[in-house]
Amino acid sequence: MIRETDFQTYLYLNHNQFIIYVVEILTNEKIYSEKFKIEENSTELKFSKLDEFLNNNIFKIEKKLNNFIKDLYVILDSKEFHSIKLSIKKDNNGNLLNSETLIHPLSDLKNLCQSNLQNNKIIHFFIEKYVIDNKFYTNLPENVNCNIFSLDTEFICLSKNLIENIEKTLKKYHISLIQIISAGYVEKFKDNTDNNIFTTASRIISGHNSNEVLLTGKIDKKHGFFERFFNFFN
Repeated sequence: MIRETDFQTYLYLNHNQFIIYVVEILTNEKIYSEKFKIEENSTELKFSKLDEFLNNNIFKIEKKLNNFIKDLYVILDSKEFHSIKLSIKKDNNGNLLNSETLIHPLSDLKNLCQSNLQNNKIIHFFIEKYVIDNKFYTNLPENVNCNIFSLDTEFICLSKNLIENIEKTLKKYHISLIQIISAGYVEKFKDNTDNNIFTTASRIISGHNSNEVLLTGKIDKKHGFFERFFNFFN
């Protein structure tokens, strides 16, 4: 039996293809993979087809693992993602700028975004650029004191209705959705060491982008400040 903590399950979804992928965490070796192509010409997810795909594969996977799939990550390729860009400027009075300094401005930005989302949910939230005393940085520098700083951020959002439909389909198989990841966002971080999109997604989940506020509900001590920040404020 492969223990639940020894493997991760991913489900890739777009309007014409589904892939389910199970990987052993320690070795990064594939345990199971199956693909299904949809011949119908459509721009939306076919949930009846997804239900059929899961029905054909979940039992096979669980038999191979000799364990149940209790949760999984969804990598979603969809035109329903949209981005919101927000900036904030703050006085720092010559004090040290560090992760703790960013807690309140990031919280303000998150609240501002959420207040305008209506029927959407934040999927990714990251800092695009730091401006510190009129100097530009792509990452938070260490041991810097400043008078004024600003943050340029981006939120990638998705309709709650689509998320709920995915969750309902998974619940039929007693599976919980851990996190939705934008396929377009993942593609930006692919490099020559990544064999597939699932490898890159795993790195994203583990905090590869140091500027991203990870929105998972589980706190991993290996993850950095931004994940702990969001778990604190959620």
